Amino acid sequence: MIKISKLEIENIKRVKAVKIEPTANGITIVGGKNKQGKTSVLDAIAWGLGGNKYRPSKAEREGSVIPPYLHIVLSNGLIVERKGKNSELKVIDPNGQKAGQQLLNSFVEELAIDLPKFMNSTSKEKANILLRIIGVGNQLFELERKEQELYNQRRAIGQIADQKSKFAKEQPYFPDAPKELISASDLIKQQQDVLARNGENQRKRQNLEKIQAQYAYKGQEVERLRQQLQEAEAAYMALGNDLAIAQKDALDLVDESTEALEANIQQIDEINRKVRANLDKDKAETDASDYRAQYDKLSSVIEEVRKQKTELLASADLPLEGLSVEEGELIYQGQKWDNMSGADQLRVSTAIVRKLKPNCGFILLDKLEQMDMDTLNEFGQWLEQEGLQAIATRVSTGEECSIIIEDGYVAGQDNIPVQPPAQQPPVETKTWKAGEF
Repeated sequence: MIKISKLEIENIKRVKAVKIEPTANGITIVGGKNKQGKTSVLDAIAWGLGGNKYRPSKAEREGSVIPPYLHIVLSNGLIVERKGKNSELKVIDPNGQKAGQQLLNSFVEELAIDLPKFMNSTSKEKANILLRIIGVGNQLFELERKEQELYNQRRAIGQIADQKSKFAKEQPYFPDAPKELISASDLIKQQQDVLARNGENQRKRQNLEKIQAQYAYKGQEVERLRQQLQEAEAAYMALGNDLAIAQKDALDLVDESTEALEANIQQIDEINRKVRANLDKDKAETDASDYRAQYDKLSSVIEEVRKQKTELLASADLPLEGLSVEEGELIYQGQKWDNMSGADQLRVSTAIVRKLKPNCGFILLDKLEQMDMDTLNEFGQWLEQEGLQAIATRVSTGEECSIIIEDGYVAGQDNIPVQPPAQQPPVETKTWKAGEF
C-alpha cells in the first residue's frame, strides 16, 4: 500500500510553512486552535494528490507574495509537487521519469482524500458502494426485489386470511338448520301432492257411502219385489263384490298431515337465513385455511431467498469482518450506520475506501475533536493493526496531537520557508576595453 512519507507545504490557504512526516501506520493528528491552518494542511494534500478539482477557491495564502508550494513524498518513491505561479502539477517517479495526474488516479482513492463524502452519503448509497466493490450488487438487488415481492404477496394473503377468519368467527351457526336452502315451490308441490292423495281418499270414502246406500236400497227392493228377485240378486251379488273391493281399499287408508309442511312454508325465510349463515361460515373457514396454506408456502420461499442472500454475502470478499448489507443498508456488528459508534463508522468507512483501491494506504480526516480519547485510541489501534495511515485534524493542543499548528507554522519547528530558493540568473559582468562604449 502506498502512503505519505513526507510533505512540505508553504503559502496554501492559512499555512505559512509546514513540514510533516506522518507515522506510517496509525493516526497522525494535526492539532491546534481554530483558524490556525489545520484544515489547510488536509486541503493541500487533497489538492496535491486529487487534482485541480480539489484546488481551493483561494489557494494562495492571503498576504503572501510567494506562490503556493507543495511537496509530497510517497512511500513508493513518487514525488508530487505543485509550485510556481500556476501551481502546475509535477510527478516524478524514482527513476526520474515525469508523470501526471493519471498516474496518481491509478492508486489514490477519491474517498480517501474526501472521506466525509462517503460518511455523509445516505445509507443506501453506502450500501451500494460496498456491493459494487464486492461484485454482488446486481445479484443481491434481484434477491431483495424477489424477497420484497414475495413479502408483499404474503402480507396481502395473510390479511385476507385474517379477514376470512374474523368473518367466520362473527357469523352465527345453527346446527339444527338443513345443509341446503329450502325451496318454497318444492314445499308447496309436496303439500299439493298430499292434498291430492287425501282428496283421492275422500273420493273413495264417498264411493263407499254411495255403494252402501245402493246396497241397502236393493235389499229392501228384494223383500218388496220378490218377482224381481233373480235380477235383484244378481245386482246384489255384483254390488257385494264391489263392496268387498271398496272395503278392502279403504281398510288401511290413513290421511297424511300437512301441518309440518305448512309450518315449513311459514318459516322458510328464517330457515334459509340460517342455512346461508352456515354456508357463509363454512366457506369463510375454508378460505381462511386455504390462504393460511398459501401464506405458509410463501414464508418458506421467503426464507429460501433470505438464505440465498446470506450465502451470497457470506461468500463475498467483504472488506471488514462483521460488515454486511441488509434491506439496502450497511450493517456492522448487527448495527445500522446511525447506531454505530464514531470509531466503528470510521472503521467501516476506511475499510470500504481501502477496498475501492487497495494500493491507497492513507486517508484524510478533518475535525476529529468530536471523538473522545477512548474512541480516538480505539480507531488509532485499528489503523495500526490494519497497516493503514490517517492524517487528521483536531481542535486540541493535547498530548494526542502529533504536531500543533500555530499561525500557519508547526509549533516548535524552525519557521523557515520550505520552498527551495529560486535560482537567480547569472549576473553578466561587463569588461571595458579602450575605444569601446
